[in-house]
Amino acid sequence: MNMKSRHSLAVGLLSLGLIAESISFALLMPIRSAMAATIETATVPIVQSVSQAQPIVKSESQPTVQPDVKSSPTELSQGITIVSPILKAVIDVPATTVVLRFPLDSQVDLQVNGKSVSTSLVGRTEKDRAKKQTTQTWYGVPLQDGENTIVAHIISNGQVTQIASVQVQVRGLAKQITVRTAETRVRADGRSTVTIQGELLDANGNRSNRDTIVTLKPTAGEFVEPDASPDQPGYQVKATQGEFKATLRSGIQAQMVRIQAKADDLDAFTQVQFETDLRSSLVTGSIDLRLGKGGTDFYRSFRDFLPPNGKNNYGLATHGAVFATGKVGDWLVTGAYNSDHALNQTCDGTARLFREQQFCDQNYPVYGDSSRTDVLTPSIDSVYLKLERTSPTTNGIDYFMWGDYNTEEFATRSQQFSATSRQLHGLKANYNFGNLQLSGFYGNNVQGFQRDTITPDGTSGYYFLSRRLVIGGSENVFLELEELNRPGTVLERKQLNRGNDYEIDYDRGTILFRQPILRTDVDQTGQVLVRRIVTTYQYESQQASKSNIYAGRALYHLSNTPGRESWVGATYLKENQGTRDFELYGTDALFSFGKGNVIAEYAHSSNRSDVLGLVSGSAYRLEANAEIATGILARGYYRKTDTGFANDATISFVPGQTRYGAEVTGSVSDITKLRVQYDHEDNTGIAPREIDTLQDLFAPRNQAIPGSRVDNSLTTIAVGVQQRLGNANLDVDLLHRDRQDRLSPDSSGSSDQLRSRFTVPLSKTLTFLAQNETTLSSTVDPVHSDRTGLGLDWAIMPGVNLGLSQQFYTRGQLAGQSITNLNLRGEYKFGTDTTLHARYGILGGADSWTTQGAIGVNQGWTISPGLRMDLAYEHLFGGFFGRTGAGIQFAQPFAVGQSASSLGLQGGDSYSVGLEYTGSKDFQAGARYEHRSSSSGSNTVISAAATGKISSSLTALARYQQANAANQTLTGLGDTSNLKLGLAYRDPNDDRFNALLRYEYRKNPSTIPDTILFGSGTGSEDHTLALEALYAPNWRWEFYGKYAMRHSSTTLSSDLIGTSTVSLAQLRATYRFGYSWDIVGEARWIAQPSVGFHEMGFVVEAGYYLTPNLRLAAGYSFGRVNDRDFDGSRSAGGPYLGLTIKLNELFSGFGLQKPTPADRKPKADTISISPVSPPIVQGVTP
Repeated sequence: MNMKSRHSLAVGLLSLGLIAESISFALLMPIRSAMAATIETATVPIVQSVSQAQPIVKSESQPTVQPDVKSSPTELSQGITIVSPILKAVIDVPATTVVLRFPLDSQVDLQVNGKSVSTSLVGRTEKDRAKKQTTQTWYGVPLQDGENTIVAHIISNGQVTQIASVQVQVRGLAKQITVRTAETRVRADGRSTVTIQGELLDANGNRSNRDTIVTLKPTAGEFVEPDASPDQPGYQVKATQGEFKATLRSGIQAQMVRIQAKADDLDAFTQVQFETDLRSSLVTGSIDLRLGKGGTDFYRSFRDFLPPNGKNNYGLATHGAVFATGKVGDWLVTGAYNSDHALNQTCDGTARLFREQQFCDQNYPVYGDSSRTDVLTPSIDSVYLKLERTSPTTNGIDYFMWGDYNTEEFATRSQQFSATSRQLHGLKANYNFGNLQLSGFYGNNVQGFQRDTITPDGTSGYYFLSRRLVIGGSENVFLELEELNRPGTVLERKQLNRGNDYEIDYDRGTILFRQPILRTDVDQTGQVLVRRIVTTYQYESQQASKSNIYAGRALYHLSNTPGRESWVGATYLKENQGTRDFELYGTDALFSFGKGNVIAEYAHSSNRSDVLGLVSGSAYRLEANAEIATGILARGYYRKTDTGFANDATISFVPGQTRYGAEVTGSVSDITKLRVQYDHEDNTGIAPREIDTLQDLFAPRNQAIPGSRVDNSLTTIAVGVQQRLGNANLDVDLLHRDRQDRLSPDSSGSSDQLRSRFTVPLSKTLTFLAQNETTLSSTVDPVHSDRTGLGLDWAIMPGVNLGLSQQFYTRGQLAGQSITNLNLRGEYKFGTDTTLHARYGILGGADSWTTQGAIGVNQGWTISPGLRMDLAYEHLFGGFFGRTGAGIQFAQPFAVGQSASSLGLQGGDSYSVGLEYTGSKDFQAGARYEHRSSSSGSNTVISAAATGKISSSLTALARYQQANAANQTLTGLGDTSNLKLGLAYRDPNDDRFNALLRYEYRKNPSTIPDTILFGSGTGSEDHTLALEALYAPNWRWEFYGKYAMRHSSTTLSSDLIGTSTVSLAQLRATYRFGYSWDIVGEARWIAQPSVGFHEMGFVVEAGYYLTPNLRLAAGYSFGRVNDRDFDGSRSAGGPYLGLTIKLNELFSGFGLQKPTPADRKPKADTISISPVSPPIVQGVTP
C-alpha cells in the first residue's frame, strides 16, 4: 500500500471514529506524520515524503522504478522540494529549467518520466548553511510532448530517503483546431470587417506552440490581408505559436456566413451574420425629354436610328432610369427602373440572368485603380425591387423581391429528391415567424428546361450541350463523382462558377473549362470513381409565353446551434411548360444529436413526359450516422426511387433503384480497427436507350428514350480489418456478393472476393500504396472485376499532391483493360476562393484578357516563387462500356434527363501540362497544352495568355485559345480558335492623351454539331482591328476618335468562299466655355461594300446647365443610309430640343444627402457609411 492510499484510509477511519486498538504502531505513525504535515501546510499541495528506505535500480535499458506519487513544492525542513516548475505547469518547449531545494550535503537524483537526467545539466548550486539548505538549478531538462512527471530523490547509502514530484505538460502537436469570430454580426455593406481568431490545441487541450498554415474558407466575403501562401489553393493565414487571426470583409448580401478553418486533417467551423445594412438613403438617375424627329436620335440605339419604316415624325420622347436605396423603418429598400431596356442589358444588346460585367461597363485596366463594381439590381426586365431586413429571429433574413434570384432555400442539406437548384426571374419572398421560415417564388417567363450529363475526355473542352440558344445566366454546372459500374449514388458533388471555373457560349451551347477535367479518380479506399459533368439550363422555347413556375417551402427550425442544426421542412413546386407540366412536393427533416444525425426525406413527382405521357412516382431517403459507443461509428441508409419519379434540378439518381444497408466501424485497439458492412440494391424499370441517330443528336428530348428492361438485385456483405504496422497501414476485406438477375438468369450467382490494400510512407512526403481485389470463388461477379492497383502520392506542398496510379483488370467483364492516372491535385478540389478579385488581378482585372490563373479549379505546383506548373495524364486501355445493375452503358455525346447511368468511358490517352507566372506586377503569363487521343478521334486544347507593361506608359495583353469538340462520338468539326491582342497607352505623368489598339482573330466561332451535315469543308474566319484615342489638351477641349474594321470569310467548299468587310469610323469634339455652356459635334460612318451598304450620321448640340442637375440642350442631327440589297436610300434630319434632369432625391427628400454643418460635431456613437464605389445605374450616362 503506498502513502497516498494509507493517508486516504486513515482519514476515513478517523472521520468514522473507528480507530481500532489492533492497528499497529508502525502503520499508524507514518499516517499521523503525514496528517500533521497536511495540517501545517493546509494552503499548499502535499509533497509525498518517504522515510522508508527504498533501493534505486538504475539501468540504461530499464527506467528506474519509483512509487506513483504526485506532489509540488513545500517547505519541509528535512525534505526535498521542487521549486520550479510548479504543479500542472504548461511549458512551451520540450525542455525546462528545474529548481530543487534539499537538505545541505544531500545526494540528489532527478528523473523525468522514469529516466534519470544527466548531472551535466546542473548549472548552478547555492548553499545556505544557516538554513541548512541547498538550491540547485538544472538547465535544459528534456521533456516529451504531453504529460511529464518530474521526480527528485534524495539518496542515502544507495537508497531513496526522500521523494518530491510534479506533473507538467508540454505543448504538443496540434490535435484540435478552434475558430471563432470577435463579432457575431456585421453590416453587409461591403466595408465592415469580421475578426476571425483561432487556436491549435494539443491532446491535453493546451494551445500548441507549433507554427503552421491554416486555410480559411468562408461562404461569403473576402479577406483583407494578403494570402500567407498564395501558391496553395484557397486563402491561407499563418498560425504563430498556435494562434492565427484574419480579417474578413463583408459582402453586400445579407446572409449567415459559415467559416471553415482547416489545418492538415483538422477542421472547425464558426459562423457570423452579415446583417442588412440600413444605410442612409441614396438616389441617382436621370430623366431625358427630347422634342424632335423620332428616327433622328443619334444617341439612342443604332437599330432605332433611321428606321426602315420611315417613321420620323416630330414627337416628344421620354427616357428615364433611376436607382434608389435606403432604409424605411427596419427595412432596407433597393430598387431600379429603366424605361428603355432591361436592367441586365449590356453593351452588346443582350440581357442575361444576373448580368455579367462587360468591357463597356468597366474602366480599362490601364487605369490601375483595382476598383470593383457589383450589380445590385439584377433583372432581365426593366424593374428591380427588394425589401429586406435582418429578422428578429436568430440567423434569419426576411425579404420580398422582384428580379433575378436563385433557389438556395429549396436545396438544403436534408433535400436531394425534393431539392431545386435553378436560376430564375420573378417574385421571391422569405419570412421568419419565430422558428418557422416560409419561402416562396414565382417566375412568369420560364423557358424550356434541360438537364445534360456529359462524360469528360480529360481535356477542358469544348463540351457541347444538347441544346443551342441557351438562356444566358440560367445554367448550373456541377462535377459529380460516383463509383465505377455502380451508378445511382453520387459520392461527391461540386458546383462550379462561371468565369472562375468555366466560360460558356450561350449561342453555340458550349462549355470550356479553365482546367482539364479527368474521366476517373481514386478515393481514399482505392475505389475507382468516374467523373460526370452535369449541366442544367434554360433554352429558348416556342412555348415560353405559356410557361411559369411557382413554389413554396415551410421550414421549422428545432435548433440553430452551429454544427447541430435540426429542422423539419415541406416543399411544393409546380411548373407549367405548355404541353409539359411538372409537379413536385415532399417533406424532409434533419435531426442532430451529439456526434450523429438523422436525415429523412420523402418526395413525389408527376409530369407529362414527351415520351411516356403522364407519369408519376415517389422517392424516399433515410440516413443515420451515430457514435453508438466510444470508438464505434455506425451508419445506416435507405434510398428508393420509383421508376416514374423525376426531378432534373437536383443530384443525379437512377429511377427505379432501391438501395439500403448499414456499416459499423470500431476500434479494437489504437492500431486495429474492424468494420462490417451490409448493402442491398434493387434495380427495376426500363434502362435508357443509346443516343445513336442524327435525330437524337440534332433534335434532343428532355428525357431519355426508353430502352431495355432491368430487374435485378445485388446483396453485398463485407467484413474487414485495418491494422497499423508501424508507419504502414494494411486493410483486408472479405466481400460476398449475391447477384440475382430475373431477366437474364445466366448473370445470376454468388461470388467471394478478397480485397487488400497496403499503404506505407517512403518518406515524409512520398507514400506508396498497393491494392488487390481477387475472386476466391469459382465464379466471378459479372459486374465487379478483379484488379490490381499500384500508386504513389507525393505531397509537393501543403494542400497540393501529385498522384500516380495504375489499375489493371484481370478477370471479369473488364479483363485486359487498365487505367493510368497522373494528376496534380489540391486539397480543395473546385472549391470557392474568396480572393477572386485580387489574387490574379492585373491592375484590377481585365475579364477575358486575364491570364491562365483560373482560381476555382486551378491547382498547381510552385516550382519557384511566382512560377507554377500543373500537369495531368490519364490512360484508359479499352472502353468501359460494360453492364451495370442499371443497364448497359454506351458511348454517346451526352445523356439527357436522369439517364447518366447509360454513359460509359471511352479508352484513350489524355495529358496536359501548364505553366503560369505571376511573380511580377509588371508581367504575368500562363500557358497550357492539352491533348486527347483515342480510336474515335482526338482533341487538342491550347491556351495561352500574357499581360505586361512594355514601358511605364504602354501596356500589352495577349490571349490565345484553341479547342475542338470533347464529347464522345462527336467528330468531324473543325478547331475553334481565338486570338486577342491589345495595346493601351497612358502616361501616368501626363494623361492628356490615351489610346487603345485591339486585334482579334476568330476561326470557326459558330461551329455546332449541325455543321457536320454540310460537310467537312464548312468553316469561317474573321479578323477585327480597332483603334481609339482620346485627347484632352485642357479642361475645355476634348477630342475622341475610333476606327474599327472586321473582315470575314466563310468556306462552304473549295470553290465557294464568301467574304465580307465591315468598317466603322467615329469622331467627336467637345468644347466647354464657362462652367454652364458646352457644345459637341459628333459623326459616324458605317460601311459594308460587299453588299452595298453605307450609313452616315452626325449631330451638333449645344447645352446649358440651368442648375447643376438640370441641362437644356438644342441641336441638329442628320443621317443617310444607302442599302443596295433592301430598300435603297433613305435619309432624315432636323432640329431638336432636349432637357435632362439628374435625380438625387425622391419623395420627402429620400436620397438627398444632407451635409453636416461645419460647427456641428457628430455624436460619438454616430456611424457614417458611404458606398465603396458609386452605385450602378444601368443604361444612364451621368
